Amino acid sequence: MANIHPTALVDPQAQLDATVQVGPYTVIGPHVKIGAGTTVAAHVVIEGHTTIGRDNRIFQFGSIGAANQDKKYQGEPTELVIGDRNTMREFVTLHVGTVQDKAVTRIGNDNWIMAYSHIAHDCVVGNGTTLANNSTLGGHVELGDCVTIGGLAGIHQFVKIGAHAMVGFQSAVSQDVPPFMLVDGNPLAVRGVNVVGLRRRDFSAARIAAVKQMHKLLYREGRTLEDARSAIAALAQSTPEAAEDVALMERFLAASTRGIAR
Repeated sequence: MANIHPTALVDPQAQLDATVQVGPYTVIGPHVKIGAGTTVAAHVVIEGHTTIGRDNRIFQFGSIGAANQDKKYQGEPTELVIGDRNTMREFVTLHVGTVQDKAVTRIGNDNWIMAYSHIAHDCVVGNGTTLANNSTLGGHVELGDCVTIGGLAGIHQFVKIGAHAMVGFQSAVSQDVPPFMLVDGNPLAVRGVNVVGLRRRDFSAARIAAVKQMHKLLYREGRTLEDARSAIAALAQSTPEAAEDVALMERFLAASTRGIAR
């Protein structure tokens, strides 16, 4: 059996792997599933149709899988799905989805979600992201892999933030942020390329140069967005090593619905 503190309230229908640890005064509801190696600290509430993978660490006072804050929500059995090896610090709030969208809020693997962060209904969070203290994701937000969100930043509903982008401290994000970009402020502005983040992820000099060229085409030459997209596509031929990075940018720009941050 799982290592459950005697003061914890775990519904008999909950499905916990035998290696799960549950701390004092934690409450776990009937529709919860928790995978091997996950630890849940004291005073956590995990409810709703919530599935949590392997080797996650959930710190004290978290609210996981609660009913979302969409006024249209009528208690439908929507889901929260969390992957593996995530860290969720104190007072995080993660909500289930809505039937008006995907009916699931989805968080990937290896994410670092710091204290008081909020991930609202129908968000999709990739892998390897970092949400600093008090980061707030409105409903339907999408974060690509390896995104960093600075403390006290707010992300508007339906915004997409591309992989490897970084959002600075106290930023207000109401438009889509292309991959690799560094943005901050209120109003938000693109400050350059997230070069430090790319180097930490072992991007080669050629790939970083190609990313810098994409930034230049989007923001420094006065091009229309369509013209910039055509020029970016051509980079795959001149810099084959960066072909996947170019394709990532192309897919993001094609899928953007709110316009990109300038």
